[in-house]
Amino acid sequence: MEVGGRGAGPRPQLCPPPGASKGDVREKVWDYLEASGLADFPRPVHRRIPNFKGASHAATRLLGLQEFKAANTVKINPDAPQKNARFLTLEARKTLLVPTPRLRTGLFNKIVPPSGATKEILRICATSQGIKEYSVPVGLDGKARVDLVVVGSVAVSEKGWRIGKGEGYADMEYAMMVSMGAVQEDTPVVTIVHDCQVVDIAEELLDDHDLTVDYILTPTRIIKTNCKRPKPRGIIWHKVSYEMLGKIPILKSLRYREKQAGKDVTLQDEHSDLANANAPAALNEKAMAENTRPQAATGSAQIGQHYVESDSLSPRLEGSGMITTVYVGNISPSVRVSELKCALREFHATPLRLNWQGAQHRAFLDYKDKATAESAVSSLKGLSLGGNTLRVELAKNQRNKGQVEINSQK
Repeated sequence: MEVGGRGAGPRPQLCPPPGASKGDVREKVWDYLEASGLADFPRPVHRRIPNFKGASHAATRLLGLQEFKAANTVKINPDAPQKNARFLTLEARKTLLVPTPRLRTGLFNKIVPPSGATKEILRICATSQGIKEYSVPVGLDGKARVDLVVVGSVAVSEKGWRIGKGEGYADMEYAMMVSMGAVQEDTPVVTIVHDCQVVDIAEELLDDHDLTVDYILTPTRIIKTNCKRPKPRGIIWHKVSYEMLGKIPILKSLRYREKQAGKDVTLQDEHSDLANANAPAALNEKAMAENTRPQAATGSAQIGQHYVESDSLSPRLEGSGMITTVYVGNISPSVRVSELKCALREFHATPLRLNWQGAQHRAFLDYKDKATAESAVSSLKGLSLGGNTLRVELAKNQRNKGQVEINSQK
């Protein structure tokens, strides 16, 4: 349904051939934008959410949407064609959330313009450089509530069916927002595209993790899709691979949280030969149980006390001088040592020895060598416990052979 627009001559219409795949549709749109001179910087537009001539004007149609007027917090992707949408959101004094590129360091950045920012400064805040300079991270427990979502697209149909650039990040961002409680079923989703990107998309190309849109903004019109297809209701874990889990640290935290809540978080790689796949975890759990059994009661009772838990292997390995220590900081006062141990088992990062310093909101983890320690750091990066995102890194001061105390990490 076309809500409004202005006459601009005949609108280009691409017609993907019958049986076209998502990849075919993408290539057809990218090729057309380049060949017709509609593509804008950065170019070539292939493999990107394409920028196009008229993107800035298309974004101004946001101002005509009642959903935008009523929104307090708007999430907009960092792609070039959404730059003016980000500026208009800041100019309207709304809270702007921008996903971190490829979700490498978290989920959102909240853009915080300086006090008394001029239009020129707000325009800078809306650029990729401005996002780096004027933003603060929003973690899983930031209690974000998003009122409107703006995503980029390579192609979209008037029915609201969307095709992205093929990496799945927009779909994953939305699913993660659902899991966080940041969006509801009725949270509107908008995309900004050129008219030529509005194409027929075969329904059989859509999967249950694909995000649909409610409004399409182009240089000539606003399309209300009245889409009835359900949006993703959360992360579909059996479609998530270990590789994706490794690339998106915050995804590991969400998985851990959902597993604690009793949800099935079996990954794509886990459904076959599950017993073998879980063997290392079982060994790690056994090792941790042996490590902590003598001190189990103490560990649960003496929160904030300094103590060390170790297993029978530690003295031998310490003597070899190979031990590498990992520092874990920013531990919430509400977190108990048992919760940290549970997380270490879950992420296959069980140490040989755990040095808990709850009163200082930190812990030190001993591993048999540097490679194992670095793997643990990678696994635990982005983990949130008790509302705090943990600071995890190799300890600045590694111990000498046989040294008992672990140096402080400021």
